[in-house]
Amino acid sequence: MARALTLATSPGSPIVGPNPRVGCVILSGDGRIVGEGFHRGPGTAHAEVAALTDAGGSAVGGTAVVTLEPCDHTGLTGPCSQALIRAGIRRVVFAQADPNPIASGGAATLRTAGIEVEGGLCEVQATAINSRWSVAVGRGRPFVTLKLAASLDGRIAAADGTSRWISGPQSRAQVHDLRSRVDAVVVGTGTVIADDPELTDRRDGAEYQPIRAVLGLREVPSAAKVRGAAAPTVFLRTRDLDDALTDLFAAGVRHVLVEGGATVAAAFLRSSLVDVLVWYVAPVLLGSGRAAIDDLGIDTINEAFRWQVESIDTVGGDVRIELTPLAQNNPRS
Repeated sequence: MARALTLATSPGSPIVGPNPRVGCVILSGDGRIVGEGFHRGPGTAHAEVAALTDAGGSAVGGTAVVTLEPCDHTGLTGPCSQALIRAGIRRVVFAQADPNPIASGGAATLRTAGIEVEGGLCEVQATAINSRWSVAVGRGRPFVTLKLAASLDGRIAAADGTSRWISGPQSRAQVHDLRSRVDAVVVGTGTVIADDPELTDRRDGAEYQPIRAVLGLREVPSAAKVRGAAAPTVFLRTRDLDDALTDLFAAGVRHVLVEGGATVAAAFLRSSLVDVLVWYVAPVLLGSGRAAIDDLGIDTINEAFRWQVESIDTVGGDVRIELTPLAQNNPRS
């Protein structure tokens, strides 16, 4: 399984997109490695099929070791459960049960076909590889990361509206890296109109750009940077966050980065839709100006949204805090 986990994180394995990262190893009947494979993205062979192709006839009577329960549905490719049955595999060992209700059931199909099946080996390690994807497919909506950058006193702009730059260059480079690891960047029309952001990974050599998703009913100017060719853009003509996330999920988006202003940030927080909060705190005091988050409807300390601190790091001159919501914040849980 250790080798299968390594294959799942091979260069070329998709960090973004609708499909998980999966690795597979085929062992011959006498225990030799005769085939290896990993999934390379939508429309390509799944890890099991790639490994079976590598193994050829040596797979007959052998064991398939795979990081995720073999799928049992037909999408862009056929079900891996049937491919393993046709190949004459005798035993299947998998790490993580498939959390996707559309694709799960492969283990039961294999057992019905008389194949010995064992699940749960190195489950924690395998789940960590696809942690965001697992949450997304289990809920039927994208995993949501909210990023905020503010002064020590929680301001994202000075009294005159100026905001560039509160955070330092190292923090901004980290945000560009974060964009390269999500399927879509979400902002509101207000941010687009006020700041005209490009919302791309502008680091040298960037090969991938996330979808730019603009949320809201106001018309975006024709000359806005988000209308440019630097990255694909979708306009979500709604203020209903559930509808917006449903549309994005249907389009294959599994992880979104919310970079909207105070209004959009508050909307996601009020709706208990934030899975991870990444907050950059700059060593700057403004005293007045736009707050990072609009009114959350909290009237007393007992109603405060409380968070678990997952990590605190210094990034250049800034402090980066990563937090996850406590269950008490989330009526949906």
